Amino acid sequence: MKIGITCYPTYGGSGIVATELGKELAEKGHEIHFISYALPLRLNRSTPNIHFHEVEVTNYPLFDHPPYTLALATKMAEVVELKKLDLLHCHYAIPHSVSAFLAKSMLHPRKLPVVTTLHGTDITLVGADRSYLPITKFSIERSDGVTAVSNYLKQATFETFGVQNEIEVIYNFVNCDIYRPTARPGLRDRFAREDEKVLIHLSNFRPVKRPVDVVEIFRRVQRKVPSVLLMVGDGPERGGAEWLAHHYGLEDRVRFLGKRDNIEELIGAADLLLLPSETESFGLVALEAMACEVPVVVSKVGGLPEVVTDGEEGYLVEPHDIDGMAERALKILSDPQRRLEMGRRGRKTAQARFCASEIVKQYESFYERILARV
Repeated sequence: MKIGITCYPTYGGSGIVATELGKELAEKGHEIHFISYALPLRLNRSTPNIHFHEVEVTNYPLFDHPPYTLALATKMAEVVELKKLDLLHCHYAIPHSVSAFLAKSMLHPRKLPVVTTLHGTDITLVGADRSYLPITKFSIERSDGVTAVSNYLKQATFETFGVQNEIEVIYNFVNCDIYRPTARPGLRDRFAREDEKVLIHLSNFRPVKRPVDVVEIFRRVQRKVPSVLLMVGDGPERGGAEWLAHHYGLEDRVRFLGKRDNIEELIGAADLLLLPSETESFGLVALEAMACEVPVVVSKVGGLPEVVTDGEEGYLVEPHDIDGMAERALKILSDPQRRLEMGRRGRKTAQARFCASEIVKQYESFYERILARV
């Protein structure tokens, strides 16, 4: 198949999943065309069967804001015609599905199947805003196929928008050959002594990820267990988290690493992942940690209970319960056997339910059904 994929190219679960899906599909022989305003961060231009088409937006003085939605629609239609694409797959409803609908209309009477994958805040935050709710509902209903990354998100979509579409749940995935329990030699030694534990948090540091809570949790943990905290990522809440670490005198204990590409290596060097999010439609970083045999302490919200079983691969704790998360973290870090067993169960769960090899097959099957229907 020849598949066009549009996603946000920056850090965030939707862009990561879209990019990894494109790479996996290309490995299986499909021709993949990414259409976006920048090269996705996890994409290598030299990857066989993968092509990138940059959307250039001209900014005239008449416009307060560049009309990206229109430029994207034009580029989509252009690529579909020139490269003879079979379908477009949009990750994140706004504005990608709207642009795809415009491109589809421009190409009429040609039939252009459009698949939309809902990832989370496009439904629960942006799409639910009254300013965007009608257009989000419209773009979902005009898609030929719709998927959601969890049953939680599927139900939230029905409740928020009352759409009539069938929505198929296809979980996020991880490449179990890349995310595995092997740390790069010497990497852990760069951050911690042999007698210290390594905790890690990865996110885009938005308020919903609650990185400030991570520092609060770590403060309680390090009082009882010698440890360091790796904060990986960047975003609007980083400053607050850095200030708090300084306020508590933990500058030498908390390392802010910024955006990194070697995520699997950093996770593999850790003993525990913290994810105290206010909401998560799936929780991809928790799955990545599980695949690396790293136990997790995460919020009991959204789609995370579909990924993590409390007491098995880690612990589920009510959001905002900083003391509860610190307590669960200490239970894991102070019991090497428990940490080892939870890590192994996490890897087993990732392999059994969320490996790329199986999830990508589900996408292929979904594409084929949509193509046959259209």
